[in-house]
Amino acid sequence: MTTKSPQDIYELAAQEDRSAIRLRISIPAGFRASGTKGFQTAVRDLSLSGFSATAISRIHPGTYCWLTLPGMEALPARVIWWEDGLVGCAFEQLLNPIILENVLARWRGQGS
Repeated sequence: MTTKSPQDIYELAAQEDRSAIRLRISIPAGFRASGTKGFQTAVRDLSLSGFSATAISRIHPGTYCWLTLPGMEALPARVIWWEDGLVGCAFEQLLNPIILENVLARWRGQGS
């Protein structure tokens, strides 16, 4: 029996989550990349392991960033990709499934 590291568990969860159906949503939020001034964005999808959001300026993969959803503290993440005005990020810690469900329930039907 092998013991998996927290990073291995995170990567496994992230891969499983990527195969899940994602709701097209639009959640107003704050976004700040390390070393830059924050800006308002719209989160386009949200999962246990990450999110995509609008970002006009290029943000390089690996950049540390923070996402602030309405009524929540800033969530630390890392940029995975940027393309055509959208940024995809992975959270440093997986979101609690109850928090994810509450956020999605509040904003479901607001996007598309």
